[in-house]
Amino acid sequence: PSLAERSAQALAAQGYAPHLRVGDGAAGWPEAAPFDAIIVSAAAAHVPRPLCEQLADGGRMVLPVGEHEGDQDLWIVSKSHGRLHFERNGGVRFVPLVSPVLDDPAQWAEEF
Repeated sequence: PSLAERSAQALAAQGYAPHLRVGDGAAGWPEAAPFDAIIVSAAAAHVPRPLCEQLADGGRMVLPVGEHEGDQDLWIVSKSHGRLHFERNGGVRFVPLVSPVLDDPAQWAEEF
């Protein structure tokens, strides 16, 4: 079985029934959007626009931003009345988020 299948089995054995999806984390999950909360556990060089677009009004996203070999900061992105607000919340160190979405500057959040 795949990692996702094994994860689903392990979580089910503990009484959890999450919805799991295998895909590009920077692209998000548009079919299930909007989300009240998004947690990204790998550092992106830029805030991915698709994740911002999938954030519900009143929602928050927490993600590390910065180059793999350089400085990274933990950012809290919130959406209120359709506008994004960015708050830096200290230095961190995460593995890199690897995605073709991040190779396209048009897919970066402009406000950041």
